[in-house]
Amino acid sequence: MEYVGIQTQQSRNNLRSLLLLVFFPILVLGLVLLFCYLLLYLSGDMSYYPNPGEVVWSMFVEIAPWTLVFVIIWFLIAYFTNTSIIKNATRSRPLERKDNKRVYNLVENLCMAQGMPAPKINVIDDDSLNAFASGIDKKSYTVTLTTGIIEKLDDEELEGVIAHELSHIRNHDVRLLIVSIVFVGIFAMVAQICIRLAASGSGRNKKSGGAAVLLIAMAVALLGYLFSTLMRFAISRKREYLADAGAAEMTKKPSALASALRKISDNPEVEALKREDVAQLFIQHPKMGASGKKSAFGDIFATHPPIEKRIQVLEQF
Repeated sequence: MEYVGIQTQQSRNNLRSLLLLVFFPILVLGLVLLFCYLLLYLSGDMSYYPNPGEVVWSMFVEIAPWTLVFVIIWFLIAYFTNTSIIKNATRSRPLERKDNKRVYNLVENLCMAQGMPAPKINVIDDDSLNAFASGIDKKSYTVTLTTGIIEKLDDEELEGVIAHELSHIRNHDVRLLIVSIVFVGIFAMVAQICIRLAASGSGRNKKSGGAAVLLIAMAVALLGYLFSTLMRFAISRKREYLADAGAAEMTKKPSALASALRKISDNPEVEALKREDVAQLFIQHPKMGASGKKSAFGDIFATHPPIEKRIQVLEQF
């Protein structure tokens, strides 16, 4: 794998975050325009208007500003409350220094060696082996570990895992992922609302135009959700290889991280976690199960590269 320096990776992730911020409103506006067209088309009024394109555009101009205002407000709320959202989703809690000086020593020694501020440390009370980094700035950067990974890895293995998560912070991966999680979450929320409304509305009055409108909105929301999800996955996979390489560079012990990944692959499942968008933050997807295997089709939607390949790359250092 081609080596990528820390400055280069930071610049790339900053650019990707900017592109996401630009592309997402464009995607939303495109879906609003599609919604307006489908609404007029399914209403059967296309032939009634001499210029249906102008009608569609008029509808779009009226709806688009309100849609953007809603999306911006929701984005800002989710972006600045991401820490509490992730804590609630994972049921994590702060790890006090007095409760585990070993973890604090490993984190602080690595941070001092790299000249970076030490992040907060959280713990998930779960016997599984997993970890993740989160946050959008120095005040909110956090490394979260399960109790299982703390107890079952030796010092060198745990140091490798922590270095991996610190690499995500240094590379600005976590900020990029938070942005993508917020965007996909917006589409997921809209899709779920539309599905529920369509199901209840069509059941009460199948002949009403309201059911058709809801079905259109549901289809548009699902389409946007699929596009934004695929876009998120496209930027997600290589970051794990780069964080592994960063950890190997920090610790000078790639074999220790490889050993940790083998143990993690046997038991990565975090029982409390239900949200797929938060799952992508972990060092190994926490819902893949012990085998860590997916179908060929599932690989298209995988947020993480196969852990066996990551181990092979580490063994080549």
